[in-house]
Amino acid sequence: MSRAWHLMTGEYPPAPGGVSDHTRSIAHALLKAGETVHVWTPGPDGVTDDQGVTVHRWPGLFTPPGLVRLTRELDATPGPRRLLLLYVPHAFGMKAMNVPLCAWFAARRRDERELFLHEAVYPWSPGAPWKHQVLAGVTRVMLRTLALGAERAYVSIPTWAEHLPEPLRSQARWCPIPSPLPLDVPEEAVSAVRDALGSGPTVAHFGTYGGAIAGPLEAVLVPLLQRDERRQALLLGRGSQAWSESLGRKHPALARRLHARDGLAPEAVAAHLRAAELLVQPYPDGVSARRSSAMGGLGLGLPIITNLGHLSEPLWRELRPVALADDASPTALLALAEHLWAHSDERQALGERAARVYREHFALEHTVAHLLRRTGSTHE
Repeated sequence: MSRAWHLMTGEYPPAPGGVSDHTRSIAHALLKAGETVHVWTPGPDGVTDDQGVTVHRWPGLFTPPGLVRLTRELDATPGPRRLLLLYVPHAFGMKAMNVPLCAWFAARRRDERELFLHEAVYPWSPGAPWKHQVLAGVTRVMLRTLALGAERAYVSIPTWAEHLPEPLRSQARWCPIPSPLPLDVPEEAVSAVRDALGSGPTVAHFGTYGGAIAGPLEAVLVPLLQRDERRQALLLGRGSQAWSESLGRKHPALARRLHARDGLAPEAVAAHLRAAELLVQPYPDGVSARRSSAMGGLGLGLPIITNLGHLSEPLWRELRPVALADDASPTALLALAEHLWAHSDERQALGERAARVYREHFALEHTVAHLLRRTGSTHE
C-alpha cells in the first residue's frame, strides 16, 4: 500500500512567499505522479481542496496546543503516511525557536519522516548581539532534533547539509528550488508588455527589495539609467512599487523611466521578464539554487547578471548559466551589464545557456524524482 504524502509548511497559497510557491509546486507534482497529497499549514480554520490536494489549516497549527490537535487529526487520516517538513526556522512561529515542533516531528515514529531544508540555521557570529547568538544556538539544537527523527533529508543548497549529523549529512540530496513562474509565455503577452513600456532597452529586477539587496541594486541601476536616457528599469515583485517611488524621489530625473509592477500573477511576471533585455540580480550571499528569483529568470532563458558568494554552488562557476561577478560590487555588476548590452550575440547565447542549464539541473522533475526514489538525477 502506498504512503500518502503529508506536507507540513509555514506558508501555502494564497499566503505569499517562496516556501509557499515551492510547497504548492511539489504538492501538485506529486499529485500528477499519482500520489495522495495533504498539506498542513497555519491559516483560517478549515479543510479545502486545492485542485486535488487536501489542505488543512487552523490558526496556531504549529504551537504546542496546535500540535495536540495536529496529532489527533493526522492520526485520523488513513495510513501509512509520509511526512515532509518544508523547513525554515522562522516560518513556524515562536520567534524562529519552535523547539516543540522539532521534538514533535522527531517523536512521530509511526510515520515515515523526511526533511526539506529551505534554510537550516541562523548564522552565528562571535560579534553578534547576544539575542542573535541565542537564536543561532537554538536553531542548531532544533535542526539536530529534527535530524534524530528524519529518515531522509533534502537541501535547497549543498551548504545546508553541512549542518546535519552523519549519516544524514552524506545522504542528503540536493534539490534546487525551481522557478515559481511558468516557463512557456505567449509571445502576444510579451509584445503587449513591450508596447506598454515603449521603446528603449529595459533592465529588470525580480525580488522583494529587502535592505541587503536594495543597496547594491540601486548602485547598479542608477548609473545604468544615467548613462543612456533611452534605458528604463522594470521592477517586479512584492515591494517594487514602494521601492520605485523611493528611488524616484532620490533621483527625480530617472523617475519616469522606473516601471514598477507589484502583485502580478506568475503568468504576468513571466511575460514582463521576457520583455526585458537583461535581468540584474545582486545577492549579498551569492547566487544559489535557493534563490527562486534567480530561478525565475533562468527558467525563462534570460541573460542574468549576478554574483558569487559564500552560498553559491560550484555549478554556477563551472557551467556559467549567468554572467558572474566575483562579489556584489556595483562596479563589477555594472561592467557586466554594459558589456552584454553592447554585445547582443553574447546576450542571446547566455540566455540559451541559462534555459539549458535550468532544464538539466534545476527543473522540478529532479526534485520529484528524488522524492519518489527514482534514480538517475545528477544531484547525488
